[in-house]
Amino acid sequence: MGTEEDSVERDAAARRERLRALRAAKELLSIPDENATAAADAGDADPEPRHRSGDDVRLVPDEDSVSQAVTTRHERLKALKAAKELLSTPDDGAVQTGSKTEDSEEVEEEKTNMKFRNYVPHDKQLQGHKLAPPVLPKFDDPVAVESVPEKIEDPFVNIAPKKSNWDLRRDVQKKLDKLERRTQKALYQLYVEQDEQREREALEGNNGTGPED
Repeated sequence: MGTEEDSVERDAAARRERLRALRAAKELLSIPDENATAAADAGDADPEPRHRSGDDVRLVPDEDSVSQAVTTRHERLKALKAAKELLSTPDDGAVQTGSKTEDSEEVEEEKTNMKFRNYVPHDKQLQGHKLAPPVLPKFDDPVAVESVPEKIEDPFVNIAPKKSNWDLRRDVQKKLDKLERRTQKALYQLYVEQDEQREREALEGNNGTGPED
């Protein structure tokens, strides 16, 4: 707050100085140059200086009046030049205030700028603020399906000597397994048939040895 007040005071002082310089230049411009006009009138009346004897009046213009006219003109020119310089120099305070207002307007525009991520507005003017859905990056699946490791036989297990027909048994193993399943199925059927036969025989024996009338 203190710096802003100081800058405002400096701007006010600079403006007052400019106004004073302009006022002084106007006053100098408004004041007629009496010495110059008198010298001009004297020159127009008698362009050639002459001297008269006796009661004649000396009509030659005074050097003091000419020098005063020259000095006043120099002062007026200096005042006008200073006024022009003050007018040409930009007002720092005005520039700062202008920049502050522009910054405040930009901040207000940024504040009023709405962005819709998960909502589609019905107003057509607000639909332009709808953001595109984000593109998710693709990552490798950390839980990938692991391939079944191949079964590696330990060479030290098969060191013992094998039978002479081990290769034949290896080739016929599938057929032996199939035959084993069929054998189990056949045994189960035989057991069921025998059980049924026993039940029939038991029923027939009960019917043959029934009570006599």
